[in-house]
Amino acid sequence: MVKSKKTETDHINITKDLLLSSILPNVDFDGWSSTAFDQAIVDSGVERSLAHQAAPRGAIDLAVAFHKKGDELMKNGYQPENFSKLKYSEKVRELVKSRIQVSKAHKEAVRKGMSLFALPPNINEGGQLIWNTSDVIWNILGDTSTDSNWYTKRTTLSAVYSSTVLFWLGDESDEAIDTWNFLDRRIKNVMEIEKAKAKIKKTSFGQSVFNLLNLFQKPSDDHKSDFPGYNG
Repeated sequence: MVKSKKTETDHINITKDLLLSSILPNVDFDGWSSTAFDQAIVDSGVERSLAHQAAPRGAIDLAVAFHKKGDELMKNGYQPENFSKLKYSEKVRELVKSRIQVSKAHKEAVRKGMSLFALPPNINEGGQLIWNTSDVIWNILGDTSTDSNWYTKRTTLSAVYSSTVLFWLGDESDEAIDTWNFLDRRIKNVMEIEKAKAKIKKTSFGQSVFNLLNLFQKPSDDHKSDFPGYNG
C-alpha cells in the first residue's frame, strides 16, 4: 500500500500543533501574547517564516487552535454507549462537562483566552468559537433541526457553556463539584424555558410568532466562515 505524501496543509497543521504545545507553558505567564509566541518559536525549533505561515496573526491564531483542539478532544472522547440511558438534558450536561474537563490541565490558558477574546477587536471571533462548540455538541447528539430551533438551541447552549466556563475558572471546590452543580442549575433553567415555550406555542399568538421565526432556516455548510454555525 502506497502512503500518500503529506500536503502543504498537512505540514502547516503539524507546525501549528507543535507551536501550540510549545506556547502553552508560556501562556500561563505571558498570556496569548507576541512574547509567548516568540518564545514558542524558539522552544519548538520551527523556522520563524514557517511559524508565521502557520499562524499569520501569531498568538491569537494559536489561541483559536487551542479552543478548536478542545472541541476535537471532546468529540473524539464521546462514546454513545455511555449516553444511551441518559435523558437528553443529561447528555447535554455530560458533553458540556467533558468539553470543560479536556482543558483542565491548561486552566490558566483558558482564562487568558477568555480575556483575549473579550477584547473589542476579538469579541466576534470569541463568540464564534463558543457558538461552534455548541454546534459540535448538538451535532454529536444528532440534532436534525433546520428551522429557528437550530439557532435557539445553539444560542441557549452558548450561554450555558460560557457562563459555566466563567464559573469554573473561579471554582476551587474539590473535583469542581460547585461548577457541575452550577451547570445543573443552568440546564434546569433552560428546561423551564422550553416548557414555557411549549405552552406559548399552544396559543394563537404564540403560533403566529413561532411561524414567523421558523422562516429562519439553518445555513448551509458552504457559507462564509464568519457566519454562525460555520462547520469549516
